[in-house]
This record gives sequence, structure tokens and C-alpha cells, in this order.
Amino acid sequence: MNIYSSRPVVLCLSGHDPSGGAGLQADIEALLAQGCHAAPAVTALTVQDTVNVTDFRVLDREWVLAQANAVLNDSEVAAVKLGMLGSLEMVDTVVELLQAHPHLPMVCDPVLRAGGGGRLGKDEVGYAMRERLLPLAIIATPNLPEARILAELPEGTADECAEKLLPYVKHLLITGGHGDEDEIHNRLYSRDGRRETFTCQRLPGSYHGSGCTLASALAGRLAQGENLVSAVQTALNYTWRTLRDAEQLGKGQFVPRRLPLDFCS
Repeated sequence: MNIYSSRPVVLCLSGHDPSGGAGLQADIEALLAQGCHAAPAVTALTVQDTVNVTDFRVLDREWVLAQANAVLNDSEVAAVKLGMLGSLEMVDTVVELLQAHPHLPMVCDPVLRAGGGGRLGKDEVGYAMRERLLPLAIIATPNLPEARILAELPEGTADECAEKLLPYVKHLLITGGHGDEDEIHNRLYSRDGRRETFTCQRLPGSYHGSGCTLASALAGRLAQGENLVSAVQTALNYTWRTLRDAEQLGKGQFVPRRLPLDFCS
């Protein structure tokens, strides 16, 4: 029997996507690519494909707490990645869980819409995440439409949304790509006033699970001990390569090809 040194364990609290493009499968694949082990706890079940989401069901809080505590009581968890919650009760459930483990760095991907535009929770869920979960996160990773919902600024710029959200979260990565510019601007804001802009070439097409991929890769880099700014850069570069090599597995958006870093050069 071969005995290997342990990979960092990342607890993922996310929804299940049967198409395999987003949600927990994206978390697992992206974390594996960072040299981490994903421990997936299901928060919600969805009915979706690469075109859009048509329905979802949030699990009972007892089930979610039992899943997460089974991992936390068994493994030395290095980080937490948070995805779809879907209800106010699930926000409360995750807050309770994280408050019991305040030492764990948490990456919050505030999933409120599917790539095709379908809702994965009411806007009130986003407001509850802003008020109660973002203060527990080391970083949140909304795209600009999500940042506008969280900030209650329907036409706000990234800078305007960040100004509204930084009182709630230490670091904020607002991703671009939802306009028609040739170059994508991903903007990192820190509460201490630091600003970083990471640019990349726009790729053709649209993608299912890019936000999940990015947040999970970032959680993996932090679990590996990388400092925050470097981890953001590494996760963005990795995500761009998964989109560059994406596959059209269904009738809708392309699915990122989340191969390990060694294969994504």
C-alpha cells in the first residue's frame, strides 16, 4: 500500500448541477486541479442543463449541517468554498456552521443566477448573504451582475458596487466579461484601499460554471498557503485556460475543461 502526504481538504457548500458544468462537480474538478481534496456538502438540488436552470430544491438544514460536520469532525479542513444557498434558512444554517469554525478561510461565491439567467434564489437571499455571510469571508467573488444585486445598484459600476460592499467584506473580486469589451477586467478591492486590476483576452462564446471554477480554484490556492493577491492571479489564469479549452457538451453554454494545472499551459 502506498501512503501519500495529505492534500489540503476544502469543504464545499454548494448546489448540485446534473449537467456537471457548475456547482459541486465544478468545485471538485477545480480543486483537484489545484492539488486539493474537495469535500462536497450539498446545499441544494437543481434541475438545469447547459442552457438554463428550471427548478431547484434547497435541502433541510439538518442534512446540510450533518454533512458538513461529518467532514469537519473527521478531517483537518484548510478552507471553505461557499456556492449556491438558495434560501434565507440556508444562509442562517451556513452562518451557524462558520461561526463555530471562525479560523477557516472562506471564499464566498454569491450564486444568485445561473449562466443562462435563471434565478437560483431570490434577491433577498443575496441581501442576507451580504449582511451575514460576507463578514465571515476572506473574499467574495461576484460577477458584475451579482455585485449589482448585492449592492442594490442596478446600473452600478464595479467601483460603485465595491464602495457599497467593502464595509461587509475584507476583499472583493468583481469579475468582468458581461459587457462587450475586447479585454476583460477583473477587479480586486480591499478594505484597506488597495486595488488590483487583472486583465485577460475575451474569449468567444459563453460558459457554464466559470464562476464556480474561479471561486473553487481560489479556495484551493489559499488552502495551499498562497497569499491572497497571488492566489487571485493564479485562479484567474487557471479559469481563463479552462474556458479557452471549454467543450460544448450540450445545446447551450460551453463547459470549462478543468484539467490539472500541469495540463493547462
